Amino acid sequence: MELPRRNRGDELLKPGELLSLRRRLRSIASRHDLATVIACAFDHRTRMLPFIYADTRMAPAGVRAIGSAMFDVGFQKTRIVLQQWNRNFRPSQTRLDGRIPDIFMVSSMQIHSAECRALIRDACRIDPVHRPLIIAGGPRTIYEPWDVFSDDPNDPWGADAAVTGEEYVLLSLLEVLLSIRANDESLRTTFMRVRNSGILDEIPGLVYARTDREGVAEELVDTGIQRLLGDLDELPHPVLGYQLLEPPSRKVMLGSQPLPASRIRRYSPIASLVLTLGCKFACPYCPIPAYNQRQYRVKSGQRIADEMTRLYKEYGVRGFFGADDNFFNDRERTLDILETLARQRVDGSDLRHKFRWGTEVTVHDILQMKEHLRKARQAGIRALWIGVEDMTATLIRKGQSVDKTSEAFRRLQECGICPMPMMMHHDTQPLYTFGKPYGLINQVRLLRKVGATSLQVLMITPATGSKLYEETFTSGMTYESAGGRRVEPYMFDANYVVASKHAKPGRKQLNIMAAYLYFYNPLRFLIALVRPKSKLYLADAGMQLIGMWGLTQTIRRTFGWALRLMSGDIQRKTEVPASRIPMRGVDGTTASHALPGTPQAELVQMNVKSPGESHKHSEESGVDAWPAQK
Repeated sequence: MELPRRNRGDELLKPGELLSLRRRLRSIASRHDLATVIACAFDHRTRMLPFIYADTRMAPAGVRAIGSAMFDVGFQKTRIVLQQWNRNFRPSQTRLDGRIPDIFMVSSMQIHSAECRALIRDACRIDPVHRPLIIAGGPRTIYEPWDVFSDDPNDPWGADAAVTGEEYVLLSLLEVLLSIRANDESLRTTFMRVRNSGILDEIPGLVYARTDREGVAEELVDTGIQRLLGDLDELPHPVLGYQLLEPPSRKVMLGSQPLPASRIRRYSPIASLVLTLGCKFACPYCPIPAYNQRQYRVKSGQRIADEMTRLYKEYGVRGFFGADDNFFNDRERTLDILETLARQRVDGSDLRHKFRWGTEVTVHDILQMKEHLRKARQAGIRALWIGVEDMTATLIRKGQSVDKTSEAFRRLQECGICPMPMMMHHDTQPLYTFGKPYGLINQVRLLRKVGATSLQVLMITPATGSKLYEETFTSGMTYESAGGRRVEPYMFDANYVVASKHAKPGRKQLNIMAAYLYFYNPLRFLIALVRPKSKLYLADAGMQLIGMWGLTQTIRRTFGWALRLMSGDIQRKTEVPASRIPMRGVDGTTASHALPGTPQAELVQMNVKSPGESHKHSEESGVDAWPAQK
C-alpha cells in the first residue's frame, strides 16, 4: 500500500514558499514565549548489525531538522532529546527553562514505535490543564499515523496531532495556531479550540482526532498527502539543531544546558546530512519513490559545502553521511555537487583533506558514473553503501549482475572508495550452492574478494508504505508469533525472520548469522592488518572490529528466535494492521493514509466544509481567521 500521489503538477511547493513561511513565523515568534522538547524514540533492543555504532554515534537528521526549523523561526527555547543517549528520559518530569514545555514532539521509526507510545503515554500523565501540545512525527507516523492515538476509554492517551510530512507541514500548523492564539492561552488549548473549525483541514500532511473525551479518539481526520519541498536549499541550516542536543544522561529530567559545542564531536563524530531525496527505481519492497511523489530533490553543491564547513568549524565534525535514497540517481545533478565540493577549500586545504563522507548508491548508477569516480574521491567520498540486494538479480532487478557488481567494486577500490554492500536474503536463496554464485555465502565470498569493506545482510520484511506491504499480511507470510513469543514492532528491523513462506524459517535466521560470521571474524581482522582491502589502511580492520562487536549482539538477540522458528509452532497474520479508529479525508472521501480494513467515518458525523465555509465557521465560533489564508 503505497502513499497515493497528488495530482500531477501539484506534488511540490512553489519555489520560495518555505522561505516565506519562515519569515512570517519570525515576525510573530517574539510575541510567543514557547518552550519545546523534541524526543527521538529509540528501542535499545534494536542495537545489532548492521546499525550498531552509527545508531548511537550519529545524531539522527530528522529530529535535528525539526529542531533547526524551530530555532530558525525564533523559538530558541528548544531541546532535542535522543533516547539513544537518554534512555531514562520521562516527558512527565520534563522542565525546560523552569516550566512544563508548551510543545512536546516525538519522532519515531516503525521499529521504535513501542518507545514512541511509551513517551506519549507518559506525557499524557501531565495534568490536562498544564499538558503541552503533543505532536508525533517521523517515518512511523508518515505511514501509520493512527498508531499514536487511542480509542480505548479505559486507557486514554494519545498525541494531539500527527504530522505525516516534513518541516513545512509542522511550521504551517504553528503559524495557524499562533495567529489564532489568545493572550496567556496555552498552545494546546488553542489547538483544541480550533481543531473542529475546519481550518486545520487546509494544511495537507496532518492527522488529528475528533473527540468529546480526553485522550480517546472517536475518529481521525486526514488532511491528505503533503506537498514536498522541491529546492532543499530552502531548509533551515542543520548547524542550528546541534546546539539544541540534550547531553547523554541517566536522569529522567533534562539538564540545565544543552550539550556544549566542544563535546558534540565526542558523542556524534558523524553528522547525517540530507543531500538528495528520491530514487528512479521502483522496487516493490521500498516506500521511497511513492513518498517522494516520484520526484527527485536536491541541495546545491555550494549549500552542501557550506553545511560541512560550518559543522566542522563550529563543532569539529569531520565525518558525514549523506541521508540519500540514491545519490547517483541523476548524473548531471550529482556531477554539479561533486565538482563544487572538489573545488571547495577549507582553512587553506582542499575539502577532501578535511572531511570524509559516504552515502548510498546502486550498482547500476556506479557504472553510469564510472568515469567520474575519481571526481567523487576528490569531493571527499570515502565509502559508498551499495544496494546490491542479490547479485544474480533473482529478488529484484536494478541493473546488477555478478559481473557488473564485481566491476563496480573494483573501480571503487581503484579510486580509494570503500564499497559497502547491502544484501537482502530471501526464501528461495540457499546458504550455499555448488558451482553457481546464487547462495548467500557464495555472494558474500565474491563481494569480499572484489573489495567489500563491510557487509549488511537483512531478511526481506514487510515495509510500511511499500507495494508489497498489504500482500505480506493477506498472503499469510507475516508471523503473529513463533514458539509462543509474539512478534513485536522492534523485530521488523529485517534482522529477524518475521515474514517467510520457507518450510524451515529457522534456517534463514541461521543463514544470516553464518553470512556475517563468514565476513566478520578474527582471521579476516588479522589479514586486514597485513593486506587490507581498502586503500584507507585502517578502514578495513576497523570495520572488522565493529562487525565482530555487532555480530556478538546479533547472535545474542536473534539466536533464541531462531530456535523458536525451528520448533515449528508459528502463528501467521492474515489481515493488514489497519487503524481501529474510523478515518476520513477532509472532503468525506477515504483517508489518504488509511490501509484496507480501516473503518470509514459516517458522513453525517463529519461536518465537512469547504475552505470558505471553514473561514466563515471560524469567525462565527470566535476563532480568528488565519491571516495566511486571507
